[in-house]
Amino acid sequence: MRQTWRWFGPDDPVTLPMVMQAGAAGVVTALHRHNRGQVWPLGEIENRRAKIQAAGLTFDVVESIGVGEEIKTRQGAWRQRIDNYKQSLRNCARAGVKVFCYNFMAITDWTRTDLMWPLPGGGFALRFDAVDFAAYDLFLLEREGAQNDYPPERIAQARARLEKLSPDRRAAIERTLIDWLPARDFAYDRASFREALKNYAQVGVEAMRANLIAFVAEIVQVAEEEGVRLAIHPDDPAFPIFGLPRVMSTADDVRKLFAAVPTSACGVTFCAGSFGSNAANDLPGMVREFGPRIHFAHLRSVKREPDGSFYEAAHLEGDGQLVALVAALMSEEARRRDEGRTDAEIPMRPDHGHLIGGDDPNRSNPGYSYTGRLKGLAELRGAMRTVEAFRSGGLR
Repeated sequence: MRQTWRWFGPDDPVTLPMVMQAGAAGVVTALHRHNRGQVWPLGEIENRRAKIQAAGLTFDVVESIGVGEEIKTRQGAWRQRIDNYKQSLRNCARAGVKVFCYNFMAITDWTRTDLMWPLPGGGFALRFDAVDFAAYDLFLLEREGAQNDYPPERIAQARARLEKLSPDRRAAIERTLIDWLPARDFAYDRASFREALKNYAQVGVEAMRANLIAFVAEIVQVAEEEGVRLAIHPDDPAFPIFGLPRVMSTADDVRKLFAAVPTSACGVTFCAGSFGSNAANDLPGMVREFGPRIHFAHLRSVKREPDGSFYEAAHLEGDGQLVALVAALMSEEARRRDEGRTDAEIPMRPDHGHLIGGDDPNRSNPGYSYTGRLKGLAELRGAMRTVEAFRSGGLR
């Protein structure tokens, strides 16, 4: 697999020389200041690529050209937003980028309740606490209809948890849930988040799926013309939150999209942590089933808990089965080489590292610390080398 690294651009505290030192060959990035549905200018994309190449790296994956809420709901200026999206795809392709990661999550991106959860052995991880989440949704946000989305025992747990939460902790949970997202230049407060939820009042799961399929069916024509590959990222977490429709959480969701848009240019970003947050997902089985259309991989692991909570585990720990996933992805690469595919090498990146060592929490994007991802990439590289050695007969 091609080892890549997510870089948030020139303002990222992790510099391109540091990415080189980590041993990555390629960079995954985006023009984050153009994240409100405007066209990405070709000149800016080429400047970004030139900076990356000057550091001895390659610009391998765009993550992400944001899909606006207008597109997801087919409301407002959705037609213009799709036209802009297609032009951004063309501009990126003409600058030489061939893989595009995107998501179709309503309002939120990846969602956690704690960005600094203390690990037993030291350091900090991202965590989703299902009871904290319910306490916020039910009794602080007071989302309309929320009482219908939880069983009585979870409502009781949430009420009891709320009573134990200090004002500071309540505020911290709210900031983490609605007031913060990586690479986004605006934030919600409680009132504006409630207003955003209203836009989905009449958009159920099947309507959302229809909107996804219509969007992908249109932009995939551009992808095919430009010789590039689309890779949808799963929902994170891969189950419903805030009463919003989820359409990329399970293997069946992937099957439905692939059946509706049956071209190989329509593929998936296999995010082991996102899919892994749903215990119903058989991760190695999904890699084997969808392998020919996996165009990008996010390799991380979560540890699930009985109440629906989870936290980001070390890359080779938790429930992610990453050694098995690495082996399955490498088998897919071998199959592609035998077929003569030009995209035999699958780009991957270590995702959501722990905050450990000398990383400064005030100079790290949550989940994207340098040392934690460096450790994760080293572990994944070791797994890759071990698989290679076994298959070549070098280990007995």
